[in-house]
Amino acid sequence: MLITERQRMVQDIESWAGQFGNDRSSLMPILQNVQKKYSRISEFSMQAIADRLEIHPVEVYGVVSFYSFLKDEVHGKFVIRLCQTITCDMAGKDRVAKQLENDLGVSFGETTTDGMFTLEYANCLGMCDQGPAMLVNDQVFTCVTPEKVHDIIQGCRQSLTAFAGLRKES
Repeated sequence: MLITERQRMVQDIESWAGQFGNDRSSLMPILQNVQKKYSRISEFSMQAIADRLEIHPVEVYGVVSFYSFLKDEVHGKFVIRLCQTITCDMAGKDRVAKQLENDLGVSFGETTTDGMFTLEYANCLGMCDQGPAMLVNDQVFTCVTPEKVHDIIQGCRQSLTAFAGLRKES
């Protein structure tokens, strides 16, 4: 019998609750794992998490809607967040932003048609002394220039190609 994506998601949530705990304190790590695996936190997953942790679904939704790093809509495989603080602004953030938009063919707040990249602004990445700073998924890039943007994007694409090659060999 094949299990559906929803059944798989409930199993994953059960597993993560077992790993992190069965109470409200495990909400954030469970949400982060759901997003990482399923590329979004759907209404179904919010309800399943609420049921598992025995909290109200509104509490789960409140956390998802509060934190900009948690999304209830599909985003790209690579989420590129560019710091928009004044220090990154002064270090050339606008030129980096323009290069990202040109190279990817989308504006900030959008995802490429192939589902590979999503562009977002971040209010602060904590790298003010090394701006402009950019976060690609969990990897921080500092002192980013328009010239470095192309290499970063190519690195993302190559990492997927290498990963796909490993999967074919398995």
